[in-house]
Amino acid sequence: MRTNAEYSKLKDSTQTNYKKEKSTSFLNLLNIKKYKTEHWMILPSIIILAIISIFPFLYLIYASFMDFMISSDQPTFNGITNWKKVLINDTFWASWGRTLIFAVVGLLLEVMIGVGIALAIYELPKGRNLVVTLWMIPIFVAPIVAGLLGRFLLNSTYGLYAWLLSLVGVDVQILGDVKTALVAVILMDVWEWTPLITMIVLAGLQSLPKEPLEAAQVDGANYMQRLIKVVFPLVSRTILVALLIRSMDILRFVDTIKITTEGGPADSTKVIGFYLMEVAFKFQDFGAAAALGLTMLFATILYS
Repeated sequence: MRTNAEYSKLKDSTQTNYKKEKSTSFLNLLNIKKYKTEHWMILPSIIILAIISIFPFLYLIYASFMDFMISSDQPTFNGITNWKKVLINDTFWASWGRTLIFAVVGLLLEVMIGVGIALAIYELPKGRNLVVTLWMIPIFVAPIVAGLLGRFLLNSTYGLYAWLLSLVGVDVQILGDVKTALVAVILMDVWEWTPLITMIVLAGLQSLPKEPLEAAQVDGANYMQRLIKVVFPLVSRTILVALLIRSMDILRFVDTIKITTEGGPADSTKVIGFYLMEVAFKFQDFGAAAALGLTMLFATILYS
């Protein structure tokens, strides 16, 4: 058994060694000679990244506590007024509610369709590259162009989709009705970005090891059993990555809404990204917009 004096001596020795290691690691960090050529080659990129990301982020925090109206000659400090203006606003919470609906419904459809198409393409014996190329076309369409295309196709006067719906008795201005506008915008996003989910999941499927699938087939497992018990567990992380990428994009979804509905009718498509743009450039309240942008950033980080 050790005495108290021995324990005290051991504790002091441990603390001394820790301080030495900490001091050594700090000195190693400052030791320029130990850095290799590849470290110096990436230094310009790190500096540029810091300039274009860290400084704007700090300036955004600064602006969120300032009266940054375009009409004022000099921004003045106003404390947490901008945060109060944002957080107690009903439009803010309603926009987040629509964003949540958009994200849940959109992501669910994109994952279901994207994974299904990826599995179908993976099973193709021939022509896989051609099918993938054709399926990827919507990704290369700019969101503004996708919005214009959707607006023309859904126009109640000359739109193809509106005409097809009228043949089955559905005669409504899709983008001009509160009940259908958000659904239409979600489907536009699904059309454009489902191929991205397909591409990511297909890459995951092509990298799967063959041994578990062959073993399951030898054991007599049918296709659905192999899919549920083997394929999905192995490709689940890939699906999660695709889900994370698309969820962060959906929080910044603005382009298609801007070109199709302008947030209407009756704010039915005003998601949080569009509301931020409206506060910043329509109302020209950059302080409140900065606070609103930080809430979006915090929500994205928390979700991630």
